[in-house]
This record gives sequence, C-alpha cells and structure tokens, in this order.
Amino acid sequence: MAMATVLLLALSACGERGPAQPTPSAPASAKTEAAPASPASPTPSTTPPSAPVAQPAGVMPAPGAIGYAGFGPAPFGATEEQVRMAWGKDLTGPKPDTPAGCYYLMPQPRPQVGYRIGFMFEDSRFVRIDVDTPDIEAPGGGRIGMTTQDIQRLYAGHVQMQNHKYVEGGHYLRIPNPGGGSGVVLFETDADGRVTAWRIGEPPQVDYVEGCS
Repeated sequence: MAMATVLLLALSACGERGPAQPTPSAPASAKTEAAPASPASPTPSTTPPSAPVAQPAGVMPAPGAIGYAGFGPAPFGATEEQVRMAWGKDLTGPKPDTPAGCYYLMPQPRPQVGYRIGFMFEDSRFVRIDVDTPDIEAPGGGRIGMTTQDIQRLYAGHVQMQNHKYVEGGHYLRIPNPGGGSGVVLFETDADGRVTAWRIGEPPQVDYVEGCS
C-alpha cells in the first residue's frame, strides 16, 4: 500500500508536455498550445493521429535575415559556401549536371509537406530564396495568407501585377526594391487573391515560374 501511494504521488507531481510546433501542411500553419498538467489523470496525453508531425527546431531563419540584397551576410551572387555559413545549419539538395546548372539547397530535416525555405543557385551563384510558409516574413511585411489588397497597401506604389501562368484568376505581385538595387520580391496569389508563396532574388531568376525546372 505504501509503495502504491508513493507511485501515485510521483505521477501526480509530473507535468505534461504538449505537442511541439506543428509542421504546416498548407500555406497557413497552426500552433498547438502546451497542454496543462491534469492532477486527476496522471496518464500523459497523446497527440491525435491526425495532428501534424512536430517541426524540428533550427529550420527557420532569424527575423530580418531575408532582404532585397540576400540572406544575412550572404548577398545574392554569393557562393554556396557563403550561404551555408550564413544559414549555420545543414543544407542539402541535388547538384546540377553541369556547373552552370540551376539547383536548390534546403534545410534538413524537411517537413512532410512543402519545403518552408529554399536557396536557389545558378551558374555557381546564389540568386533567389523561395518561401512557402506564413511563419517567414518578406522584407516590407508581406506574408503567405495575406490578400492582394494587403500587399498593395504594404508596398503602395511599387506593385507590378501580372496574371498567373497556371492559376486562373491568380496573379504575380512583383515588387522591385523600393530603395533601389536589383533585388525583387514576388508574391503568388490564388484565384481568391490570397498569397500562397513568395520569392525574392535577382532577375532573371526571380521571375522563373517553374523554379529550376
């Protein structure tokens, strides 16, 4: 009886840790609150089978790291090694058949859906960043999930609107660096006028519709 009482007290004293930050499975992502400890039920809670797998730490850029000039200390035009050093964690991706080819490096481990952020290289130069998560903000404040009107308000007087090549009713919202320079941020919208992805880089690569395809 004494041993059972000790075990019950030990279990009741332990807190429960809720699910970690989930991986986004669509352009928008959800955050799961940590579950509070339940004295009445010492059995740890479990994540429902339908919940997203937790996103590993260390795959998000620091706020403000992405700019019209590049990524942190690695400007557009930098080498692969400079980008790796600026990221500071593992980046992997298939290499091109020729040194002048186009390819992406992406943080590891990858999420189950999408890629979150990708670094494009062409002709051995860093030329573009692609983003498909609302957790990362573009220079100027644009994010996935915003409306065309939101983008036009944030970048007033600088938005160049073009029809989407594949999405009927969708658009490309192209914003050259308001402060000058060669950098361009480009938002893609769906037929409802919602941003679904964005990229930033130098022309002509920032305007490649199919990425490296």
